[in-house]
Amino acid sequence: MNPVLLSSQKMDYRTPAALYEALDAEFGFDFDPCPPHPAFDGLAVEWGESNFVNPPYGRQLPRWVQKAHGEANKGKTVVLLVPSRTDTCWWHDHVVTADEIRYLKGRLTFPPATNPAPFPSAIAIWRGKP
Repeated sequence: MNPVLLSSQKMDYRTPAALYEALDAEFGFDFDPCPPHPAFDGLAVEWGESNFVNPPYGRQLPRWVQKAHGEANKGKTVVLLVPSRTDTCWWHDHVVTADEIRYLKGRLTFPPATNPAPFPSAIAIWRGKP
């Protein structure tokens, strides 16, 4: 087990390519507020019309989930990949409002890691209704 996966020390894990490609084919993303550029602050900008969000899973995660919910309330499509942490306030305050929640079977391996994450994942989807 990689101890960094259990901490907030490393924030540059990427979405598995096959998962992203399948979701992009379904939703046609035009914006990613969490690109692998540390200087870019996706929390401080207006998002696109169809957004894929794989936020950093550290202490800032609740802010990202709140922002995703807020952008969805503006009528934007938001597809949010998060740990399935159904015991958290951010889950109950925001994720449960999604139009759909997809619980992923098994555990994802987030590149460049070679082992699966120590947590299950879910995808929250807000379908862009005004």
